[in-house]
Amino acid sequence: MIRPLYAYYGDDFTGSTDVLEALSLAGVRTVLFTGMPTEEHRRKFADCQALGIAGESRSRPPQWMSEHLPAVFRWLGALGAPIVHYKTCSTFDSSPQTGSIGRALEIGREMLSPAFIPIVVAAPHLRRYLAFGNLFAAAGAKICRIDRHPTMRSHPVTPMYEADLRRHLAGQTPLPIGLVDLTAFAQHRAPAALAECLSRGDAAVLFDGVSEAELEETGRLLWQCAAPKHRADLDQRGEAAGRTLFCAGSSGLTYALLSAWRHAHVIAGEPARARAASVDALLVMSGSCSPVTERQIRTALANGYHGIALDVNRLLDESCGTAAADEAVAEAVTHLRAGQSTVIYSALGPLASTAQPWGEALGRRAGALLRRILIETHTRLPRLVLAGGDTSSHAVAQLGIHALTWAASLEPGAPLCRAHAQSAELDGLELVLKGGQVGGDGFFERMRLWR
Repeated sequence: MIRPLYAYYGDDFTGSTDVLEALSLAGVRTVLFTGMPTEEHRRKFADCQALGIAGESRSRPPQWMSEHLPAVFRWLGALGAPIVHYKTCSTFDSSPQTGSIGRALEIGREMLSPAFIPIVVAAPHLRRYLAFGNLFAAAGAKICRIDRHPTMRSHPVTPMYEADLRRHLAGQTPLPIGLVDLTAFAQHRAPAALAECLSRGDAAVLFDGVSEAELEETGRLLWQCAAPKHRADLDQRGEAAGRTLFCAGSSGLTYALLSAWRHAHVIAGEPARARAASVDALLVMSGSCSPVTERQIRTALANGYHGIALDVNRLLDESCGTAAADEAVAEAVTHLRAGQSTVIYSALGPLASTAQPWGEALGRRAGALLRRILIETHTRLPRLVLAGGDTSSHAVAQLGIHALTWAASLEPGAPLCRAHAQSAELDGLELVLKGGQVGGDGFFERMRLWR
């Protein structure tokens, strides 16, 4: 098995496929495992230059992270990749109680002993920007500070009340965090600014970014930090050794490193070939509360999709949950067998302020529903869209899929993936995992027609 360039853990499934897409489009052979792989599954992808694990820490408490992430980080570090990336959403939503990015930084530091932890959140390709440590994200045509973003400020689980990410992280970890800001980039002194942070004892360092220029400079700087150790280790021992550069942040980090690799001729930069066609009927499962996804669902329903509105309280009630699931499966199978695209959804827009977020329980029940529907309609249902990061993570875990590879890209951040599974009914299934904020109003039909 070759020594990979890059290894990563995604804190949810949708974000994990975002990195899979970025690497694959650049011609970097990549596999995304849906959990810690067996040795057999690892060997099936022995030629991959990048390996990822799609996780669920975004919806988990710090105690869960302390129990599960050490083994994951040790495994990723043992691959010998010069870069290990803890992949977060570009909206950076997290809290001390749920999806604590600060706790993940602490665990990565304990397991991999990096000299420092770069944090790269800016992702201009997704219209996410970091300026003087403050995060901004698109909301339709507008760019909003994250604590004023109409969706993220009222996220049902991890609302973003603070735009300054150093202050945001200070509520999750005591680790000192520095910043290489826009001024340093503009004055061509980013390396000096990083050195100043490290001399002060900063354990982690944020990097501003509002354009591709800052991202490219960040990638070159980080690869210079990782590559000398990488080359020296190979020269001295021909195997994994030395300190891995443990990083955190969005797929912006991935794009930054791809730029550096091209510049250093580490990769050829030849784009991968897309392999996709239209399908007759599409199944959509949505657990998203985003207004963006709401518009997408309403557009699909207005254009002939059959809609199934889940009564989540009934579905999760032990006394009637089985009956509710049976009804949803029967209705979906009937319409899909008739060739009608179908969208199953748990919400249309933001939940009421008094409503309880369903999280893992809904995701697991949605995954069980999907597995039953897919097995009963497999010959007529080659493609599935899952909307909502938390729901996708828990739902895919129920499908018995052990790995995903990239198949094609149409919408940034929501690639078409191909499933690898032991089950003949699920092996080769095409999936699109979509975050709540991704895509235009006609997203679902675009995914069906693939144009």
